[in-house]
Amino acid sequence: MARLMKMKGDTALGLPQHAPLARGEVRQIPVPAVARVLSTLWQVEYADAFLMDTAGARDRTAEQWARAILEEAPSAVRGTLLSGWSTLGLRLGFDQPDRFVLGWEIRRRTPEFVLLAAGSRIGMPAELLFKRFPGTLLFATFVQKENAIARATWAGADLVHRRVVRRLLEQAGSRCRAESDT
Repeated sequence: MARLMKMKGDTALGLPQHAPLARGEVRQIPVPAVARVLSTLWQVEYADAFLMDTAGARDRTAEQWARAILEEAPSAVRGTLLSGWSTLGLRLGFDQPDRFVLGWEIRRRTPEFVLLAAGSRIGMPAELLFKRFPGTLLFATFVQKENAIARATWAGADLVHRRVVRRLLEQAGSRCRAESDT
């Protein structure tokens, strides 16, 4: 039976209050204000957010979580991500691995959050935010659409994007739980 999710307002952490996540659960949520203020895009025209249960997983910084989710994904998944991002016109970099996470530039980082950014050849710069909370990780995507080409491109990618993010988080959660169970 599906659990009901009740919004009760923002908690002291800045996350909407929901029923607790079950072990291994990934849930899409409304983008919390605490995430939106971390974006550096001048105009966010698309945003989404997902929570991933991290209880029981070993402690990681937000950057370590980003690397675990993106760089430790199976090679076929990484290849598909890179191909998809290229198709979307994103400009990725790889020249200094400590400044990039699977091609996304680290724009800002603290132990609690990392903001990754990619420029765009078609006017659709984007950011990925990974933010730690006790027992959960927030993964948010922000997209700026500067022209009709960018808007049309994102309209075709939106649904696939959300499915891919959910699957990435589920896979990373499974890998992390397997590590902590050994």
